[in-house]
Amino acid sequence: MRISPYMVLAGLFLSAALLPTQASAQAPTQTPAQTSAAGPSLTPTVDVLDFFGLGKIPEARIRKALGFKEGDPFPHSKGDIEERLDAQPDVVESHLEAVCCDEGKAVLYVGIEEKGSIHFDPREPPEGDVDLPKEILSGYRDFLEAYALAARRNDLAEDLTHGHSLMADPLAREIQLKFFDLAKENQGILRNVLRNSSDDEQRAAAVYVMTYAPDKRVIVDDLQFALRDADPDVRANGVRGLIAIAVYARLNPDFGIHIEPTWFVEMLNSVSWSDRHHVLDALQILTDTRDPATMTLLRERALPALVEMSRWKTLAHALPAFMLTGRLTDLTDAQIQDAWSRGDRESVIAAAMGSKRKR
Repeated sequence: MRISPYMVLAGLFLSAALLPTQASAQAPTQTPAQTSAAGPSLTPTVDVLDFFGLGKIPEARIRKALGFKEGDPFPHSKGDIEERLDAQPDVVESHLEAVCCDEGKAVLYVGIEEKGSIHFDPREPPEGDVDLPKEILSGYRDFLEAYALAARRNDLAEDLTHGHSLMADPLAREIQLKFFDLAKENQGILRNVLRNSSDDEQRAAAVYVMTYAPDKRVIVDDLQFALRDADPDVRANGVRGLIAIAVYARLNPDFGIHIEPTWFVEMLNSVSWSDRHHVLDALQILTDTRDPATMTLLRERALPALVEMSRWKTLAHALPAFMLTGRLTDLTDAQIQDAWSRGDRESVIAAAMGSKRKR
């Protein structure tokens, strides 16, 4: 089984045991959510159930179609449930994703794409037979294993100020340092694999390693290309690489690095929780100056999605969306944070909705 840097609790639908899980919903979301070790062999329960993508469809109808509720055991077949949801009137596609953990509680997100809603459209996977050099793929796998060990110790700190990740964990960092030469010497191969390899893992590894290229300007378009990949791990590695470059660009404005927000905004309408979760972090950086064009794009293409996510029950997941929602108003970041600390989400949401109506 391929190790994924962004695996969540999908294994709960296949086994009563806790299989590889996301490290922590509380961990810095700029880091790969690497898998942890298998947990205790007991039947996990759905502690928190939340939804997104619902506009015309009542939540009660989706809950009824699920056939389980908070406190019930995780169902054994994710696919069966998604098929049942997909058969509901006005549902184009559904996606279930479990995330560990909110104060030890497993959170299950139910994503729905309704007919007529904004559609995030990944590309079809390429069909070419293109492979990375063995040292790149083995190095990527070694890094994921080192990351898993660091995740178990909750040692996920990293430095993004140079435009790529350098982890504080010594083993993971040692492996990352080897990627500099690999990225420099294999830039054309990495780009070719991203665009043409039919193997998801090969493309994910290519994207991750190319972030260590010496000139960040030459890989921005490649990482933007990765945002529409068919595989969620490739998309996540693309987002993660662009987050690091955005940090670097902000610290080095004279380099003239520009990151387009278009596909980040479109991914806020994805049926995948992971897509939304990762791009929220990128958009925190891209909107901290409240660039008018970016704010207009968010308002026109993603305001309903932001509002919905701002109301999520898990506070660590709702806060980034809430901050973006607040930035669509005249409120300062300090005022938005004050409203959050007072538990007053609705006044900020109302102001954001009102600002759209005024425009």
